[in-house]
Order: sequence, then structure tokens, then C-alpha cells
Amino acid sequence: MMQRRTALSLALAAGLAPNVARAQAWRPTRPVRLIVPFAPGGSNDIVGRIIAEAAGNILGQPVVVENRAGAGSVIGAEHAARSPADGYTVLINSAHASVPALVARVPYDTINDFVGIAVAGFSPHVLAINPRTQATSAAELIALLRANPGRLNFASAGIGSGVHLAGEIFRGISNTQFEMVHYRGGGPGVAALVSGEAQFGTPTMASSLGQVRGGGLRALAVASSQRSPALPNVPSATEAGIPGFIFEEFFPMLAPAGTPAPIVAALGAAFQTAIQQSAPRLNELAGVVPRAGYETPEQVMNLVREGVKTYTDVLRAAGVRPE
Repeated sequence: MMQRRTALSLALAAGLAPNVARAQAWRPTRPVRLIVPFAPGGSNDIVGRIIAEAAGNILGQPVVVENRAGAGSVIGAEHAARSPADGYTVLINSAHASVPALVARVPYDTINDFVGIAVAGFSPHVLAINPRTQATSAAELIALLRANPGRLNFASAGIGSGVHLAGEIFRGISNTQFEMVHYRGGGPGVAALVSGEAQFGTPTMASSLGQVRGGGLRALAVASSQRSPALPNVPSATEAGIPGFIFEEFFPMLAPAGTPAPIVAALGAAFQTAIQQSAPRLNELAGVVPRAGYETPEQVMNLVREGVKTYTDVLRAAGVRPE
């Protein structure tokens, strides 16, 4: 058994060694900022803090999470885009690809003002309600919404956020009317759901997982074709009778465009290794699953580019225009 563990440890070390070695090419001499463009408690904040701890150990300097909430991530993302391209600013933003589909005047270029560092992982959203809302299934919620058009509040994480986009997708496939209330991030949105200020929403897995497990929220479905290992007792959208409600957020990590290639390589190596090391915690605490295939800046930005097109196409088909 000891020999097997030793072999596994050596194999893991060998797999991480190239990344760690590349990270040594550039070393920060002061803390690196990780910009989270939402309030504390949301999915980006939770995922960012998990990764920041491991990345700081690898880089030899703290990675400090800085929350800059507002306008569905636009304020924080613009700040990151305008920051010096010197390796000391990284952005994590699951709404990055959805913003152009929902915001009419984005003050930065979603693609050309950034360079890809890593992708922290993927996670489906959750159709969730306040337990006092009179519904125990997705079908019952839809019936309730149709019987009370415009009278129930939906908790959004802000205009342009993934929660907003997921809500618009749900509105389109369910053919229902409700009041879209925009909060300053996923954490405040979930808090509104728990308090009953809002009756339902489509929060991220990371921001709602603890409340669902603790009974503060009732999950009716996960927005995927299969159940999530993080919530094995919650039906998939297909099982819940809403197969069109498929929405999986992803967490791109980006630096300002113009960051020198050696620094991008070092940041990419450090953050990608940190993501690998943090995979169990990301899954358990946030329902986020890392995937291979996003090791280069081009692969990261191609994922963002594909997301912009997909989200825009989905919302235009649903009749949603930028606000």
C-alpha cells in the first residue's frame, strides 16, 4: 500500500512539475490582486478565494481577493482591463461572456482587452425557491407563476450576470412573467431568496449550495441534463420536465491585455496548478468541476468567444435585447 501511495505521489508530482517549473520563470515581489466583480458570498468570490490560497503558496506572494461589485460585473471587469499589464492583476468573472448579450454599452472589449490565464471550472445553475413559496417541483412553480403573472420576484445577481441570463432562459422556456430584481451579486441575491424578499431564482451552485443543503432554500432542479454530484437528490432539468433549461457557468481567469508573455505563462502555470490542487474543495464547497483543455491563453479566450456567441444567440432567439 505504501509503495502504491508513493508511486501515486510521484506521478502527481511529475504531472505538476512542468507547471510549477514554468511558474518559476517570473516571480511576483508583492501581492497579486484577484478581482472579483461581485459582492462577497457569490460564486466568483467563493471559487476565487479557494484558488487564491493555493496560488499564493505557489507564487510565493499572497493572492488577495478584491471585491469590486456593480453593474453585473462590468465595474470590476473594467477596472481589471484598465489596470497595469504587469502581472499583479487577475480577474475571475463567470459573467464575462454573458455581459455583451445583456449590456448595451460595455466600456471595454470583452475579448481584446484581456488575455487568458486559466479556467477555474464549470458548474450548472440551480432553480431554487424560498421554502415558503408554494411549490415543490418545477412544474408547480411554473403553474404558480402563470397563475400570478408579474407578482413573484426573481433574485438576479445583477444585469449581465449569469444568474440574469439563466433567469431569462427560464422565462423563455416556461412562458411566464415575473419581476426581475437585480442585486449586487450572487451573495445578496441568495440572501434575498432566503429572507423571502424574492420568491425564486436561478442562483449559481457555489452561492446556493450551503443554503440548499441546510434547508434555507429548496432546489427544484439543476440546469443540466444530468444530476450534479454536489446535489445528488435534486433532479436534472430533463428529469424536472424543463429540458430546455440548460445553463452551465464557467469561470475564466483573465489578465489585462498587453501583459508580457512570460508573466502570462507564469500566472497560467500557477493558477492552473492551484486549480488542480483545489479540485476536491471546488467540487465540495462550490459544485465546480475543473476540466482539461484550457492550458493556453488562446484556449481560454476561445472559450470566452464561444460563450459570447452562444449566450447572444440564445437571448436573441428568446427576444431579449441589451439594456
